Amino acid sequence: MAATDGLPEQNREDIYRHMWNFFHRLGSPVYFYRWAGKAIPWCWGVTALLLLSGLYLGLVVAPTDYQQGDSYRIIFIHVPSAWMSMFIYVVIAVCGFITLVWRMKMADVMARASAPIGAMFTFTALVTGSLWGKPMWGTWWIWDARLTSELVLLFLYLGYMALLSAIEDRKMAARAGAILALVGVINIPIIHYSVDWWNTLHQGSTVTKFSKPSIDISMLIPLLLMALAFQLYYFSAVMMRARSTLLIQERRAHWVRELPEVNAP
Repeated sequence: MAATDGLPEQNREDIYRHMWNFFHRLGSPVYFYRWAGKAIPWCWGVTALLLLSGLYLGLVVAPTDYQQGDSYRIIFIHVPSAWMSMFIYVVIAVCGFITLVWRMKMADVMARASAPIGAMFTFTALVTGSLWGKPMWGTWWIWDARLTSELVLLFLYLGYMALLSAIEDRKMAARAGAILALVGVINIPIIHYSVDWWNTLHQGSTVTKFSKPSIDISMLIPLLLMALAFQLYYFSAVMMRARSTLLIQERRAHWVRELPEVNAP
């Protein structure tokens, strides 16, 4: 049941209208810069709290797995990183679509700011997957469908960033990057469903089987806490990067020249 189901229809319409107006205002560089500046400290604080809680529950409280021993604990880094690698790429693709259709400046800024963070999460997922694969499979790497498609995702991130850097005209670079992101988004369902479509060594879904997750609750809770911590880390980091990008991109704008942090001695 939605949170607004118990409210009168007029109240629900008011809530939806305020939410739409809020997201619409975020498309303004001035409004986004000021709002993000207030939100970033809170996001970092909650991120640290969730991260510490998830690490403590996952590394200390969660029991040892009866088959994998303590080596399974790497999932508390690996799985959230893999989730974030796909989530951020979808964000970039959505921003690319908005850039192509509505030419919204903030969409391109958010896509540019998200790419290095997404590449970092993808690299982390690959490295931690290799560290887990050595004791489990006896090898650091195998051309498994899940691993290979995740590697392709890293190349897509790197290619996207290289393309933006190679084109001097910012508007042309935004359009080219948006097209690449939209084409590459086909890799996301391949990563997600690869263990179902092909016979792979990578284990199948455990957490996303919401009817009956194949993981004990003592392991599920810290895993979800870490996933939420990683997501808030992304929001915090991307807002910081977007604010820095705006300062450079809008350096000649009147509102930037009036900022106290810009005029500080």
